[in-house]
Amino acid sequence: MRTKVLAIAVLLLLPAIATAQGGGKSTCDRACLERYIDQYLDAMLAHQVSGKLFAKNCRFTENGVELPLGNEGLWASMVGKGTYKFYVPDVETQQVAFIGTAREESEKPGEGTPVALAIRLKIREGLITEAEQLVIRGTGGMSGGGSMPSAAVSIEKGGAPHRIYSEVIPEAERPSREELIKVANMYFTGMQKNDGKGVYPFTDDCERLENGMQTTNVPLKSGEKKPDPKTSTSYSVSWSCKEQFESGLLHFVSRIRDRRFVAVDRERGLVFAFGFFDHSAGRTRHFKAPDGREVVSGPVEPWTWQIAEIFKIEKGLIRRIEAVLLRCPYGMNSGWSTYEQGMSDEIQIVY
Repeated sequence: MRTKVLAIAVLLLLPAIATAQGGGKSTCDRACLERYIDQYLDAMLAHQVSGKLFAKNCRFTENGVELPLGNEGLWASMVGKGTYKFYVPDVETQQVAFIGTAREESEKPGEGTPVALAIRLKIREGLITEAEQLVIRGTGGMSGGGSMPSAAVSIEKGGAPHRIYSEVIPEAERPSREELIKVANMYFTGMQKNDGKGVYPFTDDCERLENGMQTTNVPLKSGEKKPDPKTSTSYSVSWSCKEQFESGLLHFVSRIRDRRFVAVDRERGLVFAFGFFDHSAGRTRHFKAPDGREVVSGPVEPWTWQIAEIFKIEKGLIRRIEAVLLRCPYGMNSGWSTYEQGMSDEIQIVY
């Protein structure tokens, strides 16, 4: 079934690829696509929708909910731009994705509350025809108590995307977009299956950031001992990417669905995906690790992470992962998928 879905998606993608290779008048290069993000943010800050930038019937969603473009959500409350900008331009499909920060109206005059953003724009004939965004306010629902900084604050502390993301892959070594998406999807599939025995395509120096927080290889505090992934009964952020998957202790993520791959930057080996991580709770909290260990772990009530995730892939291996995520109602839909697509764990290529 997955092969069939991919084949259909690739066939449908061919017209867009042809346009990007010179068959259409409005083809954008990398810099041009990135400028659309900048113009979009400027328009949102000004609270103005111009016919010179947006198609008349441009469709817009925020956090999975379709809203009138220009009137609601962050379009109504944005008061400033942030300092973090991570662009993923897809020249072949004429789309561009982005993780960054902005400022939203605050109760204190003259101050703006930092928020994190994930954006996808679709460009056709020089106009934005689709715009979807996630706005992560506060910690996005990540636990950690009142001491945890907001996602935007944590992201901006990093200054800029890690230099690894901007490294160019020699043209002769660049995988196809289908190969890059396949590797990125192995991350979702391996986490969902959680048997500790899968093929986990990580480099030895793989790192992951979620809402600006390091969630792999976190240094231990003085006197702490690193848990053994083979014997521990609880998941640890001190483990490497591969150790976390090989532990078989990711059972609290019961399903990863609506896997929408929206932008691929072959030049830099980047894949940008939207998706949902379900936590069904209840009986899924009780399970056996790969070696038979009895484990009780995870949330006691069902809920879902709505996520945007960027993968840096080199020679078929994931070297870096950066994600923004927010807690949302269990079973939430993206606003861009049918019910069947939204509940499926099949690959969806958005073009």
